[in-house]
Amino acid sequence: MTWQLGSFALLALALAAGFAWYERTRPDARIVALVGTLAAFAALGRIAFAALPNVKPTTDIVLISGYALGGAPGFVVGAVAGLASNFFFGQGPWTPWQMAAWGATGVGGAGLARVSRGRVGRWPLALVCAVAGYAFAAVQDVGDWVTYSDHSLAQLGVYVGKGTGFDLVHAGGCLAFALIFGAALIRSLRRFATRLQVTWRPPPALVPVLVVAVLLAAVTVPAARAGAATPASYLLSSQNRDGGYGPAPGQPSSPMYSAWAALGLASDGFNPLDIRRGGASLFAYVSSGTGPSADAGALERTILVTRAAGVDAGGLTSALARRFGRDGSVSGQVNLTAFGVLALRAAGAGVPAGALAWLIHQQNGDGGFGFSTAGAPSDVDDSAAALEALAGAGGAAAPARARAVRFIAAQQNRDGGLPEQGGDGSNAQSTAWAVQGLIAAGVNPGSLHRGGAPSPLAYLSSLIASDGHLRYARGSDQTPVWVTGEAAMALALKPLPLVPVPRQPSAAGAATSRGPQPGAGAPHRRPAAGAAARVPAGGNAAGSG
Repeated sequence: MTWQLGSFALLALALAAGFAWYERTRPDARIVALVGTLAAFAALGRIAFAALPNVKPTTDIVLISGYALGGAPGFVVGAVAGLASNFFFGQGPWTPWQMAAWGATGVGGAGLARVSRGRVGRWPLALVCAVAGYAFAAVQDVGDWVTYSDHSLAQLGVYVGKGTGFDLVHAGGCLAFALIFGAALIRSLRRFATRLQVTWRPPPALVPVLVVAVLLAAVTVPAARAGAATPASYLLSSQNRDGGYGPAPGQPSSPMYSAWAALGLASDGFNPLDIRRGGASLFAYVSSGTGPSADAGALERTILVTRAAGVDAGGLTSALARRFGRDGSVSGQVNLTAFGVLALRAAGAGVPAGALAWLIHQQNGDGGFGFSTAGAPSDVDDSAAALEALAGAGGAAAPARARAVRFIAAQQNRDGGLPEQGGDGSNAQSTAWAVQGLIAAGVNPGSLHRGGAPSPLAYLSSLIASDGHLRYARGSDQTPVWVTGEAAMALALKPLPLVPVPRQPSAAGAATSRGPQPGAGAPHRRPAAGAAARVPAGGNAAGSG
């Protein structure tokens, strides 16, 4: 067997194994569509920069796809991008080498996510992309040696030596592209993955189990039948036996979804210590999985839940304070810094010097805030979080709040809701964050009617389904527990941080209490469509309950 035949046979086996791996994961149709879109994006990125030899964003796109979606999807994005782009550049013996190398790059991106625990910084990501770019180009040098030379070591040295300059150019391009769009692409893909990788309907085998669970719930919580279902009753009935919540009823519990459910219920008068379904409490589930070594986001959510439960956060507060850098930010991200400020405020701890100044400095010219630093596209979610963090602060914070309020108001759609980014369709979560941000800034969200649109509160109320949960958007019903937890705070007119919620009389001091049941405790305060909201006195997140 010749070198060429042997190498092509090995490449064919590797590619077949990669596609079989992806097929065995049984990806959802929406994930398949996302993978196909990313492969086309990577191929077009190569074509768009055809005039610049070896300067292409394709390697970065493939590596980040693997980082955000996993090894198998990352492999397919890379392999398909190599095949598709060569319909423009020309197919040849180099095609399988490019497919395999880019496929391996996608798998490498998944490895980076595992090693970094999904918290890679901007510069480390760029450096890894540069190394991946050089490695990809070097593999092509080896492929040329196998295909066209006499296969001597001297010839290998010639091919590698002649290609070094081109390889370094490709690595430099990868470094630059990663610095420019790497963080934004990771953020976008993670949001897509979070929303798409959810099973919306239970498998048939689970239907009898769920029916029994519903019947048991009907027996044990008769108060819920007395009135219409509310977001609170929906969340209470969706709790898992381990005390936590998944993104939808019946799905495995996750600390992130559980924390948002806890905050949503706390805004409606249910202490997380009292919420349980025969096992551990919701507070126990949220707090047990978070230690001082947890990532900043987990620390922030847990401290906010701890405050709502009226429990001291202990060492979590100092652990979070250490996450603030010398520039006053948490990992150079508006989102993490804003919630870090809110969490420390909830714990009664001092906010690190420079944190608010850093936030103000990240405000864009349009008045909004992006996910990372100034210059990132402004979005409603991060702008609202920054508004909550800046609430009550004086000096430069006051004009910054005014600009952010104007930015949020300008994004309102005709249906009354708000999108994540201007021009997109409205969704419940972005609308909920906008409501909380406006309340924290002392602005009545019920008075927002851009172009005669309904208020954001009316839009949220229109999304409440018959079982009490909130749909993500009109025509879209995803991650209902997550959406309902976040929207419940807005419907209760309570920005972060929440004040401690009183314990239920029958549960206070009793570790075995079943906690509040749907329909018990504080009623759900759903404003009538178009009704004016009651803005807490002072309108700041620190003092509102």
